[in-house]
Amino acid sequence: MVLQLEPLHTCNLTCTGCGRIREYSTSLKDMVPLEDCLKAAVDCDAPMVSICGGEPLIYPKIEELVAGLRAQGRIIYICTNGVFMRKKMREYMAAHYSPDLEHRLQRLVAENLVTEKEADAIRHSDGAAKHKAVIVPSKWMYWNVHVDGLEFTHDLIVEREGVFKECVAAIRMAKILGYQTATNTTVYKETDVEELEDMFNYLSSLNVDGHTISPGYDYDAAKKDMVKRLGKKPEDFFLTRAMTIKKFSRIQEWGRLFTIFGTPVYQEFLAGKRDLTCTAWAIPTYNIKGWKAPCYLMTDGHYPSYREMLDQVDWEKYGVVDGVARDPRCENCMVHCGYDPSGALGTNYQPGDNWKNFKYNFWPRPAAIPFSAELEKRAFNGASIGKGHLAEAKAAINSPAASARGAFSRNESQTGGFGNGSCGSAESAERDQLLARIETARNSDPAA
Repeated sequence: MVLQLEPLHTCNLTCTGCGRIREYSTSLKDMVPLEDCLKAAVDCDAPMVSICGGEPLIYPKIEELVAGLRAQGRIIYICTNGVFMRKKMREYMAAHYSPDLEHRLQRLVAENLVTEKEADAIRHSDGAAKHKAVIVPSKWMYWNVHVDGLEFTHDLIVEREGVFKECVAAIRMAKILGYQTATNTTVYKETDVEELEDMFNYLSSLNVDGHTISPGYDYDAAKKDMVKRLGKKPEDFFLTRAMTIKKFSRIQEWGRLFTIFGTPVYQEFLAGKRDLTCTAWAIPTYNIKGWKAPCYLMTDGHYPSYREMLDQVDWEKYGVVDGVARDPRCENCMVHCGYDPSGALGTNYQPGDNWKNFKYNFWPRPAAIPFSAELEKRAFNGASIGKGHLAEAKAAINSPAASARGAFSRNESQTGGFGNGSCGSAESAERDQLLARIETARNSDPAA
C-alpha cells in the first residue's frame, strides 16, 4: 500500500527516539542510486511512496527522484524535518519565476518568509537556476513535516533550538505557493494530550492538509541509544500498549475535528476499542541495504527484492494475536506502519468497516480552525535551549576547564546554524567519543 523509501540515512538532526541514524550509524554516508530507488517503487508497486530517511532533502537527486516517481504515477510524501524546505521552494520559484508569481513572492517577503535579497535572486535567476530540477507543487505530492509538539517540546525532541519555528515558516511558505502539506507526529510517554490538541488546532489554522500520528514504542535501535547516549530509561520515554490506549483515547474525536491520516479502523485500534493483527508487509521499507524485514522498526534481515522478502520471511512469527506477542519485540507496538493497512485491507473485518472507510475517503474534510493570536502564542511556548537531553554534555564540553584541557567543544558558530543550510553530523561514533571525553574530564576535575 505504501513504500517507505529511504534513499539515505544521513540527517542534520539527532532526534531523540529516532533509530535510523543509530541503527545505520556505520553507513550514514551511503546512498541508494536514483535508478535503484525508482526500481524499488516498481518492484513492490505501491500506489504511495513515502520518501524518508535520514533527511531526504539532503539526497542529491531528490528532485529527480520525485519527478521519476510522479512519472510512475505514484502519490508522494516527502517526510522531512522542515529545515531545508524553504531552500527547496526558493529553488522552485527561481526556476519558474514569471510575473504571475510576483504577488506570491511579495507576500512571502511581507510575511518574512523570504528575504529581500532572496526575492531579488529569484527575480533575476540565471540559466543554471532556471534549468535546475525542482520540486513543484502538485496535488499528488505532500511535504510531510515532522512536528512532535509545540515549540518547547518539539525542539527538545529534535535536540535543537529553533526547529519548530523553521517548520512553521516552511509550512506557511508551502501553503502560499500551493503545495500540499501534512505533519507527522510521534507520541511518547511524556507527551501531553492537551498539548497535542493545541498543536492540531494551530496546524489546522495554518491550513495544513492532514496529520499522521503514531505511538512511539521501545524498538531496539532507539532503546539502545537512549540508554547509551542519554542515560535515560526507555520505559520512562516510550509507550506500552496500555499507555498508548490511554494517550489515544480521544483519537476518534480528533478524527472528527482534524484530518487525521489513518483509517477509522486503525483509530479504533489505537483507542483500545478493537484488536488488529500486524500487516507490516503492506508498508515495506527499502533502503541502502535492500528490503528491510520484518518491518520499518525491526530488522532481522535485508532482502534483494520485495518478492523474496514476502516469500522468505516467516510472517507468522511477528505481531500480537489475541493479546499475546508472537515476538517479545512486538509486545508494545501499535505503530501505523504495521497496523494502519490492516484497517484498510480488512484483515480483521467487522460489519460496517467498509462504510467507515468509504466515509473517511470521500466525505468532506473537517473545516480549518480559524487563525488567532492566542493560538500562535500557545504554539510558541518557549525555547528548550539549555534544558534538552544534551544540555549537560554541552555545558561540560564548553566549560572553561574543559577548554583549557583541549577537550572537544562545539557551538553554533563552529557547526553553522541550520538557517544557513549546513548539516551537522549524526554519527553515533562521534557522539560516543564526545561523551567519553566528558567522562574523562569529570574524573580528572570534578569542578568541570
